Amino acid sequence: MLTQRALFFRLAQLGALFMMAVLGLFDLANGMSSTGDIVVLQILTAIATAAVWLPRHRQGSKRLPKVALLLSVFSLLLTVAIAGQGTIYGGSYGLAEAVGLLGVLFVLSRRGDPQWAIGAVLATGMALGFLPLRSGFGTEMVIVGLAQGLAGTAVIGLGIYLRTLESTRLRAMDSVRAEQRAEFARDLHDFIAHHVTGIVVQAQGARFIAEQDPQRVLLALEQIEAAGAETMASMRRMVGVLRDPNARPDAPLTPLAGVDELSPLLEQFTTSGGPLARLHLDGSTEGVPVEVSTSAYRVVMEALTNIRRHAQGARVADVWVRRTPDWLLVRVANDGLPPKAGVPRDAPGYGLVGLQERVRAVGGRITAGPGIDGGWVVDAALPLDQEVTR
Repeated sequence: MLTQRALFFRLAQLGALFMMAVLGLFDLANGMSSTGDIVVLQILTAIATAAVWLPRHRQGSKRLPKVALLLSVFSLLLTVAIAGQGTIYGGSYGLAEAVGLLGVLFVLSRRGDPQWAIGAVLATGMALGFLPLRSGFGTEMVIVGLAQGLAGTAVIGLGIYLRTLESTRLRAMDSVRAEQRAEFARDLHDFIAHHVTGIVVQAQGARFIAEQDPQRVLLALEQIEAAGAETMASMRRMVGVLRDPNARPDAPLTPLAGVDELSPLLEQFTTSGGPLARLHLDGSTEGVPVEVSTSAYRVVMEALTNIRRHAQGARVADVWVRRTPDWLLVRVANDGLPPKAGVPRDAPGYGLVGLQERVRAVGGRITAGPGIDGGWVVDAALPLDQEVTR
């Protein structure tokens, strides 16, 4: 299913293709500025421009500027060949090809690899500016060529602007993800330090009571074994997070509470002027791994924040936490109006990006979207045992 942005992009492409088709018919109806095989080459060149800008190229593509460079050089040679005939037939110089070259310039500046794109943009701009000379060297054609050059400059500026916007957005998302990784690793670090301290204390106690009560020593050893196993499991998950080269050691230190602290969170949300928040627990929260517990708390906290900011007319916010043998399931739903697409927000919406990174770090998954009965629903599934995700 196409998003609104993708749909707009496809409609723009169809509009540009339609314009090229209309201008191509105009070129043929009014006669081209040459005859014979060269006219066929002009038509094929116009079609080739569409073949370059129409596909969806990946960012930083090296193939795109190379193909565009070959196309623009061929267009320039074609212009030289037509102008060098010495006989101008007075027809159209190729309006469809001019629009196609504008599309190539936009895609080049938007997606092309910077190392190759500069030369390709210069060559394509020259091909566009010299194109009217196929119909003669008069003042009118020179002015048209300058106008097309200015149009090409504007298109290049638009492509670079959109490229900069996307680059800024991606950097912000990477920063949010890195922050979440670092925060998650610090939560695990605190948990591991707590358990290691407990292991040391239990070991010291067991040494003192070894001669007096051997049974209590066995119990202490069992507790030490359980704490050590849980600590090793969390240690492996923490190392996996810290191995990411984008993890930032300077992320803010904000230890999070767990599922047992959801009741105070919802009460504070309601008393501070938000909708009525209701908590529904299904199953015990005892023994939930700390990384799962803190991640669940974070999901609820971020969802409530989004309800306060974006859910117009919301009266109730329901939070369900259900424990199954293998998963901790979290759902946050409200009865307000969902956020409208295209409506600007006061701040960039990177909260969901951070949640996705946080949930992914523990092997879980999260979705968000309109509810069947209206409102907005956030669903998260967090594995209690890492084996269930393998």
